[in-house]
Amino acid sequence: MTTAARSLGDYLREWRQRRHLSQLDFALEADISQRHLSFIESGRATPSREMLLHLAERLAVPLRERNPMLLAAGFAPVFAERSLDDPALAPARQAVDMVLKGHEPFPALAVDRHWTLIAANAAVAPLLTGVADAALLEPPVNVLRLSLHPQGMAPKIINLAEWRTHLLERLHQQISSTRDRVLAGLLTELSAYPEPSARRNKPSPERDYGGIVVPLELETEKGILSLFSTITVFGTPVDITLSELAVESFFPANAETASILKEFAAVTKPG
Repeated sequence: MTTAARSLGDYLREWRQRRHLSQLDFALEADISQRHLSFIESGRATPSREMLLHLAERLAVPLRERNPMLLAAGFAPVFAERSLDDPALAPARQAVDMVLKGHEPFPALAVDRHWTLIAANAAVAPLLTGVADAALLEPPVNVLRLSLHPQGMAPKIINLAEWRTHLLERLHQQISSTRDRVLAGLLTELSAYPEPSARRNKPSPERDYGGIVVPLELETEKGILSLFSTITVFGTPVDITLSELAVESFFPANAETASILKEFAAVTKPG
């Protein structure tokens, strides 16, 4: 039994509804008439390739999902997907490595759309000491699994309940945006991990970050690290791989954390 091919109208309607837009709202957003949009969704009109890409852009459809839309409309795919080892992506990979290296002595890492670790700087390794299950550190490493697994970093995270909620909400938002089945499975797995103990179920009352960031508080042999992070993505990617690559950089939330990270760097520095 074969599954009927989806029409362009099916794709547009699904993504419009995912963005919680009525036909009128989306037509205004895309600067076209509601009548024209209705005709496209019903299959009574076929847009040009440029118009289709414009609509996909306004809906923030991931590049990976735009190629099937193009095919449904009778156009050739536009967006390539290369391995990061492809020579064409060498400048981009070099840029990622520069960002990671330049962020030392503070930790930073690069992940793909499924949170698989692509690269990390030298400041990450000292934070992984004490991981009970060595298999979690074997490639391909899933960063979210490593963070929340009861034999991974979870026992070292002081504000585990808060951090767990933060990561699961990020993952849920990513699934809503991309409809990725692998991520949906990952969310199910992570949600099934044991709930944090009472000791790690509340943020430490002496912390005060003004309500502007969710910190990661991590126990280490040299003391407690308090970190917050930023996400860096490529601004104008036309390659699927690059569009799904993100660099997460962690910063010290206080002077004590900065000092500890510098100590780690001094110990691990070659020579």
